[in-house]
Amino acid sequence: MLSSWRKTREDQHVKERTAAVFADSMLSFSLTTAMYLVTFGIGASPFTNIEAARIFCCNSCIAIFFNYLYVLSFYGSSLVFTGYIENNYQHSIFCRKVPKPEVLQEKPAWYRFLLTAKFSEDTTDSEETNTYESHLLVCFLKRYYCDWITNTYVKPFVVLFYLVYISFALMGYLQVNEGSDLSNIVATATRTIEYTTAQQKYFSNYSPVIGFYIYESIEYWNTSVQEDVLEYTKGFVRISWFESYLNYLRKLNISTGLPKKNFTDMLRNSFLKAPQFAHFSEDIIFSKKYNNEVDVVASRMFLVAKTMETKREELYDLLETLRKLSLTSKVKFIVFNPSFVYMDRYASSVGAPLQNSCISALFLLFFSAFLVADSLINVWLTLAVASVEFGVIGFMTLWKVELDCISVLCLIYGINYTIDNCAPLLSTFVLGKDFTRTKWVKNALEVHGVAILQSYLCYIVGLIPLAAVPSNLTRTLFRCLFLIALVTFFHCFAILPVILTFVPPSKKKRKEKKNPENREEIECVEMVDMDSTRVVDQITTV
Repeated sequence: MLSSWRKTREDQHVKERTAAVFADSMLSFSLTTAMYLVTFGIGASPFTNIEAARIFCCNSCIAIFFNYLYVLSFYGSSLVFTGYIENNYQHSIFCRKVPKPEVLQEKPAWYRFLLTAKFSEDTTDSEETNTYESHLLVCFLKRYYCDWITNTYVKPFVVLFYLVYISFALMGYLQVNEGSDLSNIVATATRTIEYTTAQQKYFSNYSPVIGFYIYESIEYWNTSVQEDVLEYTKGFVRISWFESYLNYLRKLNISTGLPKKNFTDMLRNSFLKAPQFAHFSEDIIFSKKYNNEVDVVASRMFLVAKTMETKREELYDLLETLRKLSLTSKVKFIVFNPSFVYMDRYASSVGAPLQNSCISALFLLFFSAFLVADSLINVWLTLAVASVEFGVIGFMTLWKVELDCISVLCLIYGINYTIDNCAPLLSTFVLGKDFTRTKWVKNALEVHGVAILQSYLCYIVGLIPLAAVPSNLTRTLFRCLFLIALVTFFHCFAILPVILTFVPPSKKKRKEKKNPENREEIECVEMVDMDSTRVVDQITTV
């Protein structure tokens, strides 16, 4: 909108200038807002099984909606107010009328510095210049950059640079792994980081200590139940009162299949009284019944699984196996560790967001197919989005960013961001006729390049504070968004302008045969001097 406002003339009526701005920018802005609302709306829907992602998408939808209302109301009013200030030759900051040059020269230096303006009441139509054309960035694009990027000697280097970009992106893409580092979701300067670093360095081959909780009374004295419990915990490094008690009975040459009363009395009065087994007393809960009979109502054991350092998925598979077993086994038990909360999060952090991102991408392509004036625009947008997303995934992996919930949400956002920046360039290029491809590439950059560049600079300035937050979660967000902005900028100002200059179809219009109805009538007027000597034949087209 600001770019459209600067393209209008300052001598126009404010209503005409405002109408031109809204007619030029509000249609695309409304469609962009609709796409953002749809994609984040899918993330805020019940399809997303991660509450943090749902809250983030819901807040984003609310922010985008109020931003749209803000642009329609307050920002539009601000443009009108600015237009009346310019018409009255008032200063844009102090709102005071700018003095004439001869009056301004009599004022102090600080006054001249604050109230100097580029226009005055003495400006005539012949002296009138378009302020937008004299803008620094516009001059840079028109005079230098457009000619440089479309230069025949520059194009091979840009193509080579793009091949290098694809190579590094592919190298990172082949190393993508799902987010499984718990230190990514906590602040950097905490004990948790020190713990997870030491644990991964020295004990990464072992799982966290898993609590195995039997939450109902079972027949511990029954040999078949004993075999079932031992089978469930088979393959683990066990810290178990149950296994220690059975070994204790075997050492005393006592059968493990004792009657219930003898089994319980031996456990309470002999096993737990021994100093080496006294610590197991906190793992067993006894309860007396109405007939003074003692029963074990609940107990716990601790398990540690050995996993491979390079295959953290084994821990997820182990967790799912134990949970499924707890639902089907005769013995009712649960398994838990505080880290399982984060493992559940990471186990589902990629599947659902990737599903939502695919739905969003398909919807955007379907939605844009009905909005674009030429299907070739949709093809170019699809290729641009695919190239940007591929590069972002590869480079974020090389930047040590794992594919977790936050990074996938950023990839969903990257689809909209790429379309938002590339669509104006591609639309102007594809819809242009009668000139060469190079001419329309230059025209597209001249028309939309400044707006894209200014938007990119404002976007980067807004991202900089995220880099200072001492949190790995926020750092992941910063890195992903920064890569999306950087790669999209690289495509808008380098890749697309070069590729569009030599990729078919051609822009040259075929010569049409002249119809007899559109014949040109030629009138020949012969000029003769006084001596009847021919001087010149003058031909006039009627």
